[in-house]
Amino acid sequence: MRNYCSETVSVIQNSSFSVNVEEVNGLESYVDKVYNSLMDSSLGFNNLENALDQLGVPLSTPLVTGVLYRLRYDEKIAFRFFTWAGCQQNYSHEPCAYNDMMDILSCTKYKTKQFRIVCDMLEYMKRHNKNTVPVEVLLTILRRYTEKYLTRVQKLAKKKRIRVKTQPEINAFNLLLDALCKCCLVEDAEGLYKKVRKRIKPNADTHNILVFGWCRVRNPTRAMKFLEEMIELGHKPDNFTYNAALDTFFKAGMITEALNLFEFMRTKGSTISSPTAKTYAIVIVALVQNDRMEECFELTGHMISNGCLPDVSTYKDIIEGMCLNGKIDEAYKFLDEMGNKGYPPDIVTYNCFLKVLCDNKKSEEALKLYGRMIEFGCLPSVQTYNMLISMFFDMDDPDGAFETWHEMEE
Repeated sequence: MRNYCSETVSVIQNSSFSVNVEEVNGLESYVDKVYNSLMDSSLGFNNLENALDQLGVPLSTPLVTGVLYRLRYDEKIAFRFFTWAGCQQNYSHEPCAYNDMMDILSCTKYKTKQFRIVCDMLEYMKRHNKNTVPVEVLLTILRRYTEKYLTRVQKLAKKKRIRVKTQPEINAFNLLLDALCKCCLVEDAEGLYKKVRKRIKPNADTHNILVFGWCRVRNPTRAMKFLEEMIELGHKPDNFTYNAALDTFFKAGMITEALNLFEFMRTKGSTISSPTAKTYAIVIVALVQNDRMEECFELTGHMISNGCLPDVSTYKDIIEGMCLNGKIDEAYKFLDEMGNKGYPPDIVTYNCFLKVLCDNKKSEEALKLYGRMIEFGCLPSVQTYNMLISMFFDMDDPDGAFETWHEMEE
């Protein structure tokens, strides 16, 4: 552990000190309360800070360091808690809290990437007793980080005598934004972007990161705002960005907006942003969920006519999406439709379908699908029989399992 200051912290001192047991128990109780709230809210994206606000727990340095210790293997939640605590009234981080946070960040798998910049920022704030980092200092940190760790492009440009059009700091800045977005601190990432964009020219990656960040926290309106800004500036969103936006729109129930965006991709998108098989799978599953089957099959025809041929992954995504929403008959119709268009399912596709049915213990449907495979001349594989046998045992039906085993031997 790196020690940036002389203080050291221990929860319980040795026997030469008198310890107030009630205070220790009270502290542990608060630590438990905060930690449990963080864990319960960690999947709620924007709800985490709201949950902490409602706890009403008085913050202290021992409490913060105790919670950070519990979160030492979960750097994202630890950083969000640290950021939230630093913004609370009647509390400010002491050097030992900064030390603990920097130690957590520098010991993660991100230590050679995003969080090294965050460590530099925290170190500056601690040493200068600041709550924020001025833009000039941030630019210096980004520039120093770029020169030390992101020099490959600059070295190549110098060797080949190529003039690099983009500022080198933008690469480090994008890493910082990416780190904040991955911690679901998208509001902070956007605020930082607005502060710095006049000093560092954002590129396509900058906007892609922010679009995906807002999609990550299920805020399609803010995501679309950055997507439109990105296009206005002449940048071209990639498929990954569009797919993330589509998925977010559908999950938010904004079907019309999602279909409009998809139509934009089909008619006005660039080569790198035209719909892929994954894109079609996202839209088809969403249409199935909303009982718009005619549009679903119409879109299947568009997918093939546009040269976007379905692969195993496409079949799996679509069939799994249909089955999980109870649309078993529609899944069969989809297989028939694809077969009529010259793309009959193979054993891998059937096994994907069968896996969903077996996992959900739909034995009748699984046997029906097995019979269909035989009828259409698609020979079952060892994996097919394994899934059926496992399903019967899970359902406490050993007779069905042994019957399947004997059929496999034949």
